[in-house]
Amino acid sequence: MFRNIVILGFVSLLADVSSEMIYPLLPYFLIYVLGSGIYAIGIIEGIAESTASLLKIFFGIYSDRVKKRKFFAFWGYLFSFLGKIFLVLASSWGGVLFSRFVDRIGKGIRTAPRDALIVESSEQDKRGASFGLHRALDTLGAVLGVGIAFVVLKYFSNSIRNVFLLALIPAILSALLVLTVKEKNKEKTSAKEKINFKEYFDFQKYPKNLKIFLLISFIFTIGNSSNLFLILKAIDIGFAPIYALLLYMTYNITHSLFSYPAAKLSDKIGRKKILILAYFLFGSVYLGFSFINLKTVYWFLFLLYGIYGGLSEGVEKAFVSDYAPKNLKATVLGAHATIVGITLLPASILAGFLWKYFGSNTPFFFSSLTAFLSIILLIKCIKEPFKYENS
Repeated sequence: MFRNIVILGFVSLLADVSSEMIYPLLPYFLIYVLGSGIYAIGIIEGIAESTASLLKIFFGIYSDRVKKRKFFAFWGYLFSFLGKIFLVLASSWGGVLFSRFVDRIGKGIRTAPRDALIVESSEQDKRGASFGLHRALDTLGAVLGVGIAFVVLKYFSNSIRNVFLLALIPAILSALLVLTVKEKNKEKTSAKEKINFKEYFDFQKYPKNLKIFLLISFIFTIGNSSNLFLILKAIDIGFAPIYALLLYMTYNITHSLFSYPAAKLSDKIGRKKILILAYFLFGSVYLGFSFINLKTVYWFLFLLYGIYGGLSEGVEKAFVSDYAPKNLKATVLGAHATIVGITLLPASILAGFLWKYFGSNTPFFFSSLTAFLSIILLIKCIKEPFKYENS
């Protein structure tokens, strides 16, 4: 079923081309085009990501219950396409909020079922590599998306809305490509049967280490606010918006390059070692953002931040799926995604509050503290779920 993993990787690539043509331009669009305040970024991203996260666990549960994955993935990517249509039409930050809300509904619908498809299409000893390949293609799409936005703005049009309009093409293609995926699980279950949510939310079924890791994920994420604050910080110290795009591209390039080898390495030496390194890089980078305001150093910080992303995202999902009971893979992946995503609401609002009242360096210093605390807890409280190859 390696074909499925490749197809899903290219689905995510197209979706990220679309999203990343838009995402790094939002801070400038909100503040300098629509005239919104800094608070709008925290509110929009917090509500949008929390909406996605509340839905992730529900659709993870529902997907496990009805034994369907592709159906939810398709509708999830289609909703994200619709959300981008609303962004093209937005004339206020409320319109941007509605657009992001619809877009993130799509993410909430698709994420856990899609990740479960990856798990079901992978052998256990190659699961990390499967998630890593998916993340690498996903992040390659982000690189392409930022690059396309830069070229369009610099050489063809000064209108951000034209970039948003162009982003609709890869968005609809990603939804259509999902339809070519073949589901491994042919078992049919009636969707009309009542779902016993208590059964799925019974955390007593979860291994102790999984519950501890979910707690660590919460602590780490409370300091991991929206990446839009990083872009805004770059603009704040003097980067022109179009070159802030290139900074974000640097992040996406290193993210893409490290995603697959890091996750594949985790199959051999264990996920925990990789995650400790990832959290250390995150804490160090955010500490740099809190003290350094030199443009030349920011290129290096965004490069390191991309390495953190490459080391963490695919490995975290593989780590969680290692612990998950066999019949609750999508549910547990959805639970982790929900905890991470819903925490972005207080994290982003807190970042906006700290920025406004204590200065632009403060939220980044706070983030570094939560990262180093997470490392301590990961070292002291978590054991690997099983022995990895050559470990």
